[in-house]
Formats: sequence, C-alpha cells, structure tokens
Amino acid sequence: MGQPVADPMSAQFMTNPPRELPTRRGTELLLLAFAVFIVTLALVIVEANQEQELTLSILWLGLSYLAILTVAHLAVRRWAPYADPVLLPCVALLNGIGLVMIHRIDLAQAEKALQAGKPFSPAVSNQVLYTVISLVLFVVVLIVVRDHRTLTRYGYTAGLLGIFALALPALLPASLSEVNGAKVWILLPGLFSIQPGEFAKILLMIFFASFLVSKRDLFMVAGKKFLGVELPRARDLGPILIAAVASVGILVFEKDLGTSLLYFCVILVMLYVATERVIWVVVGLSFFAAGCVIAYNLFTHVQQRVENFLDPLGPRYDAKGGSYQLAQGLFGLGTGGVGGTGLGAGRPDIVPEANSDFITASIGEELGFIGLAAVLMLYLLLAMRGMRSALAVRDTFGKLLGGGLAFTMVMQIFVVVGGVTALIPETGITAPFLSQGGSSLLANYILVALLLRISDAARRPAARPKPQPQPQAPLAEAHTVMVQRPTADGLINGDGSKS
Repeated sequence: MGQPVADPMSAQFMTNPPRELPTRRGTELLLLAFAVFIVTLALVIVEANQEQELTLSILWLGLSYLAILTVAHLAVRRWAPYADPVLLPCVALLNGIGLVMIHRIDLAQAEKALQAGKPFSPAVSNQVLYTVISLVLFVVVLIVVRDHRTLTRYGYTAGLLGIFALALPALLPASLSEVNGAKVWILLPGLFSIQPGEFAKILLMIFFASFLVSKRDLFMVAGKKFLGVELPRARDLGPILIAAVASVGILVFEKDLGTSLLYFCVILVMLYVATERVIWVVVGLSFFAAGCVIAYNLFTHVQQRVENFLDPLGPRYDAKGGSYQLAQGLFGLGTGGVGGTGLGAGRPDIVPEANSDFITASIGEELGFIGLAAVLMLYLLLAMRGMRSALAVRDTFGKLLGGGLAFTMVMQIFVVVGGVTALIPETGITAPFLSQGGSSLLANYILVALLLRISDAARRPAARPKPQPQPQAPLAEAHTVMVQRPTADGLINGDGSKS
C-alpha cells in the first residue's frame, strides 16, 4: 500500500500560529538590579561624606528598597507579563533617588537639632512606610484591573467621586484642611493627613477618557457657532464642560492654583487627542490667559508669587510669603554648577521645604546640572514609554487614558522644575516619586499601575483564531463506485446480464 499523499489544496486552509512576543521580564529585572546598584552606591557616598561613621541606615534602607522592588517585579511578572520593561525601573530609580535625598537632608537637619538640643524625627522612615503602602495599592490595582477597558463602565462614577474628593477639603474648617494658605488637605491631628486631589486627578482622567470615547463622533458634529468657532451640541458638550469647570473652579476656590493648572492642561490635551481639532487648543489657551489675569487680580498670594518670580532678590526677599525660598533654591543651583558639590557635601538643608517642594533644587546642588538633567531624562523616558504604550494599545479608551496619564507626569515635573528655576511662578506641586509626602506617592504608584496595565494590553499577543474545519466535497461531486453482486451462476453486471 502506498503512503498517503497530502492534498496541496489543503495548505490554504492552514494558518501559522502567531509568534509569541517575549515578555522581557528579564530585561526589567536587569534594569531593576542597576537601579538597586545606583541607589546603594548613592547611600554609601552620602554616609561617607558625613563627619560621623557609617550608620545602620544604609543597611535597613537598602534592604527595604530591595524588598520593595522584588515584590513589585514579581507582581508585574505575574499579573502584567507583557508590560513595558522600562516603566517600573524608571519609577524605582526615581523613588530610590528621592529616598537618598530625603535621608541626606535628614542627616543635616538632625545635626542642627542636636546642636540646638531639640528632638528630631527623620522623614525618611515615613517615606519608606508610604512606599510600602504605595506598593500594596500598586499590586491591588494590577490584580483588580485585569482589563483597563472595564473602567469605562464606571466613567460617571469616577467623575462624581473625583469632584467630591476635590470639594471635600473646601467643606472642612481651615483647622482641618488648610496648609500654607491652600485648603487641599484632610488633616486628622495625631493620625494622618491626606491630599484627596492627588487621587481625584486619576478619577477625573478616567471619566474624561470614557466620556470622550463614547461621545467622540458627536463632538465632530457642529452645533452652533460662537465667536466663529463651531461648538458641539450643548447636550454633548455639557457633561465634560461641567466637570472641567467644577474641578478647576474648586481648586481655584481652594487656592491650589498649581494643581488647577495641571488639571486644565490635561483636560485640554485629552480633548485635542480625542477630536484632533486644533481649535480646542486655541480656545483653551485663550481661557487660560483670561484665567491668569482674573486670578492675579483676585488673589493676593498669586500677586505675591508673581512678584517673587519677577524679582527673587527684591524687597520681598525677607517678607512673609516672600521670595526667600526661591532665592535660596537658586543659590543652591548656582553653587552646584555643572558637576555639583557631591552627595552629602552640600547645604540643601538651608532651603525651606528642601525635601518636598524644592527637592529638585537639592538634587541640582549636590549632583549639579548633569545630575539634575539625568533625573529629568528619567521622567522624559517614563513619559515616552507611557505614550508609546498608549499609541500601541488597540482601543481608543486606552489611548486616551494612557496618553493623559503620561502627559500628567511631564506636565507635573515641568511645573515643579519651572517654579524652582524661576522659569514660571511657584505652584507648590511636588515632584512625582522624589518629594516627601504620602498622597503624591500613593497616587503616582496607582498611575503607574494603570500605565503598566495599558502597556500589557498593547504588547499582549492577540488570541489565536480557532482552527477552521476542512471543507468537504458536496454530495453531487462524490465519486460513484459500481459494485457487482455475486450469484450462484456468476456475477450480475450492472446491465442485468450474467457473466
């Protein structure tokens, strides 16, 4: 019997299975190991430049940092295996640099407190605790949000919760909500303090992304013209306009103009990405210019910050709310120069809020222009990889949400560094992952978890198609075989004759 011959026509019904993309978790692990090496080396240099001997802070900080990164890597490997391998290492290195600088400033402030005979509580211990809590939320988001598209079901709920979170501090008395003139906190003395606006930022972006996806086509339909601009119908524009005005208006009322600027820019960018109409940018910038003029004439602290920005060494240098902090930060940057004074060898502690609002000035003093530029490049790389994931994901909601989250990172660090370097007036916003503070760190780890989820969806291979059944020949085309029936006298042929 001969071997069966494969039908050449059947080859057209066979499909090659899609090639599996590498998860690249090994690359992520290698980059995380590099981050651990850099942070550990920085801790050793800081301690070596102090007058006292090396302390056990290096050991427990290093081990805590290593444990945090190990858990984060295992969580991504388990629940987001196809996520971008660069996002988590960038965050880890930024967070580690922040811990090093906070520890360095703690050492300087502890020495001052010792000379003055005052008690001192290091801030880095709380920051490590905030990092651990942030990691827990990071893992929870990866586990709960298995598919970022499910967030579209809760768009309006997220929007309402975001506006409520923004408005809550304004409803509380000043003793429970006001810090440095801004009513943006929830203060429970002896327990904790939290800034709900950091979390409202993410909730509102989820709402804007889901709303723009559902109404994108309607936004392209012209309604009435206003000042020569074709606007969508009121019922289509209304919800997002109400949410935007409410969120920005609440922040202005709470005197948190820096965060209101951040919200406004994020909303404007997401609206432009969704509609691809430049006119929204023009209208938005016009409203921004008008809002700046109104805010300057209404709020005294805005006038003070503009005066400090225009003349940091002017008559308001020593006044209350004056430019002393800005001037000291500029002096620190000038002292650092190109190469910096060296980790642990500068005087960043003489700048007020050196470990929070002005931590970038502390980095610029001890690491110089080169070190500060390297930190900014980390932020830029983080945002670029986030944008790349947003562009690669298959659904429009993921593109809008991922783009908004990545742009938030860029805009926030621009506002922070711009205020420290007197490029723009101070805003009071903190640098993501670097500055001391729990609310910002918690919210930004949630933000990164969502970016990782979107990048995992972008790189995850599409589901394999089900195998197609082989086609069968129709009954009419089947071959007919004549069978002879045997008899006692012989065989009966097909025509009835005997043979």
